[in-house]
Amino acid sequence: MTRKGPLHEGEAVIFLDRKEREYLRRLTRERKISIRGGNFALDEVIGREEGIIVRSSLNEPFIVLRPTLAQLIPNLPRQAQVIYPKDLGTILIWADIFSGAKVIEAGVGAGGLTLALLNAVGAEGSVISYEIRDDFAQLARENVARYYGAAPNWLLKVADVARQLTETDADRILLDLPEPWEVTERAWSALRPGGILLSYLPTVPQVKTEVESLRGHGGFARIQTMEGLLRFWNIRGLSVRPEHRMVAHTGFITVARRLAQKGPELS
Repeated sequence: MTRKGPLHEGEAVIFLDRKEREYLRRLTRERKISIRGGNFALDEVIGREEGIIVRSSLNEPFIVLRPTLAQLIPNLPRQAQVIYPKDLGTILIWADIFSGAKVIEAGVGAGGLTLALLNAVGAEGSVISYEIRDDFAQLARENVARYYGAAPNWLLKVADVARQLTETDADRILLDLPEPWEVTERAWSALRPGGILLSYLPTVPQVKTEVESLRGHGGFARIQTMEGLLRFWNIRGLSVRPEHRMVAHTGFITVARRLAQKGPELS
């Protein structure tokens, strides 16, 4: 994923209009794009610095920028819901994803979390992804190739993590699955002592079942569940108020630490 230098052919950019609406497009010399506000010949942007202002065929100004992960991930081609940036940030911090980490994820979907993990672990780390559906796996491959580039430290397995998880000594395991409790024992075996298991679930009954599974297993401690609410503010002159809409509940995040041995909870 290119982060510096002139904009080049093939990379994704954001066109930002005067109302701060965002349009994600890929730069190709042969293409013209049509968006609200007019048309552009994309070859006029290639080779220039990001942050420039270009004008459309209708003389509307647009700022051209490389997308951040927060802008990119909600715009990924997808066949299922993605984990949104407000939760991705929480996941990366509470799972303590560090440079050089060995991370296993299950439930890849469109690859949004995969992109965030690859960015966080860096070249010295590794990400191993499990996805049971062939079509989701193929879409994730395409999105990672298109928006991240070559990722030799990423391994994607089309397999059922609940039955086919074979890795050991993982630093972190992240589960975006409807029934993560089916993976509890295998996850414990795959994690190193002190490692972190994180699950992402949309409903309270699922969270309850997951937490009870972790507590009943005896191999996990410091089990915590949280959700994040995100509200932007509008600040223009004397008008200082929250935005009329906010990103409220999207999912619950449960984290747990792997004990060296199974045993009763501390009382």
